[in-house]
Amino acid sequence: MGLSRDFFIALSENATLNEAAKKYGLALGANKVVAGTDVETTIESIRALNAQNISATVDNLGEFVFSKEEATAAKNNILTMIQALYDAGVDAHMSIKLTQIGLDVDPEFCYENVREILLKAHECGNMHINMDTEDYNHTVQTFEMLDRLKGEFKNVGTVIQAYLFRATEEIEKYKDVRLRLVKGAYKEDASVAYQSKEDIDANYIKIIEQRLLNAKAMTSIATHDHNIIDHVKKFIAQHNLNKDLIEFQMLYGFRSELQVEIANSGYNFCTYVPYGEDWYGYFMRRLAERPQNLQLVYKSIVTPEVERGAIVAGSALAGLVVLRKLFKK
Repeated sequence: MGLSRDFFIALSENATLNEAAKKYGLALGANKVVAGTDVETTIESIRALNAQNISATVDNLGEFVFSKEEATAAKNNILTMIQALYDAGVDAHMSIKLTQIGLDVDPEFCYENVREILLKAHECGNMHINMDTEDYNHTVQTFEMLDRLKGEFKNVGTVIQAYLFRATEEIEKYKDVRLRLVKGAYKEDASVAYQSKEDIDANYIKIIEQRLLNAKAMTSIATHDHNIIDHVKKFIAQHNLNKDLIEFQMLYGFRSELQVEIANSGYNFCTYVPYGEDWYGYFMRRLAERPQNLQLVYKSIVTPEVERGAIVAGSALAGLVVLRKLFKK
């Protein structure tokens, strides 16, 4: 796990590689894990999910935002998508990253951007807005932002990352806030996070059970790990929990058959739907997050044509070439 995780995290944080990947991404198979590059295509992808009893949380992809102009453009894209989702009448809400709308530029400027997004979402059927957490320092700032906003807005929530030691405390603090529970996808220091897969998995199950027994709002359990999914199903049945306040989540393009199976077996299901051309950092973190994700995407994105394209794209898409090398061993 360690080598592949560190490798893909390092790739995800490289701005030069990110720019190159934008140029070549769709030709190299990124459309297998990205729902669309524009609003119209993305909404059609969401309609297809809705037809299978699956809702969507939509992410406007974007990395490396360091100016107010870039942050304002990203915010406007999010506002446009919120209106489009509402007008289309699809079952979907938005997930946003605070770094994309100015957190690293000016926290107060970012706060005003988030408020504008929440107000727009409230106008559009009180649509839920999820503030995704990122690396540790940004996660701390995200929770500070949530504390400022949750008194004024009821349509805002965030993510709890199981590999962080503080996760248990946050589960307890935010009982009445909609939360997504994940394992975590960044490289964090041993002073703040569990390092082994075994410890992360154990804490993930612990916080899921803690949350489900005490929550007063929707809980999204976001994992591709069928062992954990099976454990949660048994826990729900054992404690006769209200399934209306629980949903499973997976990423667009990953384990699609299992997504449909869960959605059609009496559970709420939501797919995390990324869109846009700025797909690279997102995709590399998904590969870092769980080694099995390499297997889930290998057959659909790695072909001889893809590998030749990756050579053209150069080191920006080294991750895709590495997939082939890993599976030849």
